[in-house]
Amino acid sequence: MTIDVGKFRKAKMMKQLAFRQVDVFTAIPFRGNPVAVVFDGDSLAAQQMQAIANWTNLSETTFVCAPRDSSADYRLRIFTPKRELAFAGHPTIGSAHAVLEHGIRPKTAGRLLQECDAGLVALAIENGRLFLTLPRPSMQEIDTEQTAALAAALGIGARQVREKAIVDVGVSWVTLQLADADLVRGLRPDLARIAALTPGDAAGVTVFGLVPPCGQSQVEVRSFAPRDGIPEDPVCGSGNGCVAALVRRAKLPGAGGYVASQGGCVGRDGRVEVRYGDDGTIQLGGHAVTCVEGRLTAP
Repeated sequence: MTIDVGKFRKAKMMKQLAFRQVDVFTAIPFRGNPVAVVFDGDSLAAQQMQAIANWTNLSETTFVCAPRDSSADYRLRIFTPKRELAFAGHPTIGSAHAVLEHGIRPKTAGRLLQECDAGLVALAIENGRLFLTLPRPSMQEIDTEQTAALAAALGIGARQVREKAIVDVGVSWVTLQLADADLVRGLRPDLARIAALTPGDAAGVTVFGLVPPCGQSQVEVRSFAPRDGIPEDPVCGSGNGCVAALVRRAKLPGAGGYVASQGGCVGRDGRVEVRYGDDGTIQLGGHAVTCVEGRLTAP
């Protein structure tokens, strides 16, 4: 056998980047939503980042870079398998967990400040949990015709849709409250129709229903983003942020704060804690746990 020494040396010289895969919104490995976190992101071009995100095939892959804003602790670039995002919830929390494990010390005790394309995102560090403060939400109404089409794509009747809006919290989702949590769990959506009905820059469709009292959670959530190559996001931070904004606007039970469950329909068991500030802010967060740690060879 002949060894190509040139190729061998080139392989050895390829850049090796620190890498973690973190499960978010759970303290139990393999029960939350994974995010791949790659360090030394400044050494990669955007097309390399996109290639890595396509390879990991997770809902999001992030790249930790040096901040441009002197007040930030780090800058984050976030990619789905198909495109870059300005902001996303579970990657923000998972990356913050990885950053702390990697040894980056916050400039302010008990708080991280992340820079991303959506701006600066503050994260509170509390007893092993991380809480991010969402960007201020904006809403666009959904008309009767859109509602009927979306309901049909979900396999339900329009009368089973309660509150509805396109909500933007740095990422926008078509956000629908359904009649109850059981209806949410039982959905069998037509993903091709969901993709076709997803408007503009919206990530997809997030649905939620209220859980009867006395459960471990108060809201059941599911998020579908087939246009981005994500049939169902196991536990979606930005989708839960949009739900939180709609819950508060409609003054639904839980408008003082609640716990949402998500992921049961895809074999996960995520928990998202939602808190409302007196100043109109929304915080969401929970636990995160590292499942994989190693080094990644840059393409």
